[in-house]
Amino acid sequence: MLASVLFLLAGASALLAALLPRVVDRLPVNLPMTFLGVGALLGLVPGLPLVSPLEHPVATEHVTEIVVIISLMGAGLALDRPVGWRRWASTWRLIVVAMPLTIGLVALTGSVLGGLPVAAAVLLGAAMAPTDPVLATDVQVGEPADEEGAEDEVRFALTSEAGLNDGAAFPVVHLAVVLATAGATAGALGGWVLEDVLLRTVVGLGVGLAVGQLLGRLFFRLHLGGGRLADHVEGFTSLAVTFLAYGAAELLHGYGFVAVFVAACSIRAVERSHDAHRVAHSFVEQVERMLTAWLLLLLGAALTDGLLATLTWELALVGVLLVVAVRPLVGYLSLAGTPTGPRERWVVGIYGVRGIGSLYYLAWALEQHDGFPAEQLWAAVGFTVALSVFVHGVTAKPVVRRLDAQRFRAAPTDRPQDVAGTHV
Repeated sequence: MLASVLFLLAGASALLAALLPRVVDRLPVNLPMTFLGVGALLGLVPGLPLVSPLEHPVATEHVTEIVVIISLMGAGLALDRPVGWRRWASTWRLIVVAMPLTIGLVALTGSVLGGLPVAAAVLLGAAMAPTDPVLATDVQVGEPADEEGAEDEVRFALTSEAGLNDGAAFPVVHLAVVLATAGATAGALGGWVLEDVLLRTVVGLGVGLAVGQLLGRLFFRLHLGGGRLADHVEGFTSLAVTFLAYGAAELLHGYGFVAVFVAACSIRAVERSHDAHRVAHSFVEQVERMLTAWLLLLLGAALTDGLLATLTWELALVGVLLVVAVRPLVGYLSLAGTPTGPRERWVVGIYGVRGIGSLYYLAWALEQHDGFPAEQLWAAVGFTVALSVFVHGVTAKPVVRRLDAQRFRAAPTDRPQDVAGTHV
């Protein structure tokens, strides 16, 4: 009976994921809102089995893990802009300035308002700080283009930030586990800096570069019979790259999230304008959409099936402050001095969507140490993700369309020129 219901829901949600994008395209709703809402309704149906990450921690960790790494591959393949200090200036600001400030402010409010212990407050801040590459499609770049400069700064900043900060927040998640298990001793903190900050990051970057360069040269440089391997590439090869980079990095005790995103960017760097990138990105996007639909159904059901039972108004306020005040302000301030205008800075600041990465980080940390207040943390994170999905989902499309229209009106028109290049 249970298996039959699950297969029925999986089939129905996959069908909806395929059909709904055209239906909701002109409406102030998106797919995450729809599936989260449907899941919440399912959670109210009597007789269905209990759906809760507290009851299924290992499954929650690995399902969210798969969704995140697939979305990271899609984000890396979609970016047309070569990596560089100036080209990615907005990204570095969001990673180096906005994310640590967000973690600190969420941890502070979680401790002061929510009454969480220090380690739990740090975990809450680390889990909820990263923007999400899965649920933020309305404000991210589209499919890969043939030339640099096709993406606007808002979409580029949010996509590149989402691709990097899932890995960049992991050291702070490790810090929360260290504080909960060993305390803030000099030895424990020193080991955390050497292993969890430096070593794992370097390994993740190195593996991502190696896998991306190796497979990129294999695809675009190796000639087999009728042409290059990339000329006959299948979409599922993107999953091969994803799992190879992630598995190798994790096996070598590096950050797999960093490795996957870097591998995707490295493959684009080998040859930027090949149709293989669009084929791979399209396949990844379809797989991601299907898995996200299933996961959001389960999350919605969990929210109305008891996950929010321990949510206090203080912890709810922490989530509200993050979505409506903390992230918008630190995002805006972190971009001060960049070429982006005030309007674009506000959009980047506001649309740092919370999502699947937050669920993964929390599930992973709770598996590492059982001393965290799991019920409170799941209630706070679940509430904040749902709030972000609906607030950002309702407003993202009209705001981005208005921003695009203003940008189009402000763009200088090309004036006709004669053969010699002088204006006529």
